[in-house]
Amino acid sequence: MASPAEELDVDGIAVRLSSPDKIYYPQLGEDGGTKRHLVEYYRTVALQGAALRALQDRPTHLQRFPDGIEGEEVYQKRLPAKRPEHVESCEVTFPSGRKADVLRVRSAANIVWAANLGTVTFHPWAVRCPDTDHPDELRIDLDPQPGTGFDEAVAIADEVLRPLLAELGLEGFPKTSGGRGLHVYIPLEARWDFVEVRHAGIALAREVERRSADRATTAWWKEERGERIFIDFNQNARDRTIAAAYSARKTPIATVSTPVTWDELRDVHPDDCTIATVPGLLADRGDPMEAMHDKAFALDVLLEMWEKDLAAGLGDLPYPPNYPKMPGEPKRVQPSKDRDRKNKDG
Repeated sequence: MASPAEELDVDGIAVRLSSPDKIYYPQLGEDGGTKRHLVEYYRTVALQGAALRALQDRPTHLQRFPDGIEGEEVYQKRLPAKRPEHVESCEVTFPSGRKADVLRVRSAANIVWAANLGTVTFHPWAVRCPDTDHPDELRIDLDPQPGTGFDEAVAIADEVLRPLLAELGLEGFPKTSGGRGLHVYIPLEARWDFVEVRHAGIALAREVERRSADRATTAWWKEERGERIFIDFNQNARDRTIAAAYSARKTPIATVSTPVTWDELRDVHPDDCTIATVPGLLADRGDPMEAMHDKAFALDVLLEMWEKDLAAGLGDLPYPPNYPKMPGEPKRVQPSKDRDRKNKDG
């Protein structure tokens, strides 16, 4: 029998909590893995300010698991027409050219409302409403490939990326992905479009690759990556999103994508950051991303690097498969299946 619905007060706004005792994380069970635990986690970190800062005014997609993480996944982009008055929308344009109204997070109550729908992970765009065409963040996704893990991603971030950013006059803000990966955000002046920001991200990724002693790669095709950290440059393309800071993840122990300081990076372990531990961590030491957008960096130096690479014969890289063919993009063909390449190589 389902547990009765309750009403939560979220900064003066009433938000419904339905089926609070439903198990969302089976491994954690009734003592830490219910829908109530997840929703209360989001209410806490939203009211603390950290989760709200990460999502404020951003068009946001919802990765929902209404029956728990072992149930069906719903990746919801469009906001339902039937919703509470406090829930607002924001229009975005997808790569196809189609437009849609998506969630615009304006308050802690919006976050708790979405969590009650079974949202485990929030996926915000790197833009703020109403200007949804000019990103205010460049996002670096360090994605471990088979044979590598979190420690290797941390090494690339700390030994290669961090000093490179300092050399370029830029500053990055790291967070765990909630899994084996690592994300680093650079706050931007919102003056460049998605194509330009993606080009800047490719230039940065290529320079990290060059300085990594073959420990990192920008190879889009998995068959070419080897046992290296893949720098996913396409996370800066339109409608590509990364789990928000302070978002829970679909993992057995309810890990959280957690901002850390550069000094903490070498000691953090993703499994230590969960919906049970992150609120206390925030209360003890605050949010490392709290002042991130007090700064806004220009992309000129990275775009100059992009132009230099172009002049050296390095062109654009493939877009994700759901994109229309983009100007300057190479063939979107897996190398092992590229007949032209095979014929050229003999």
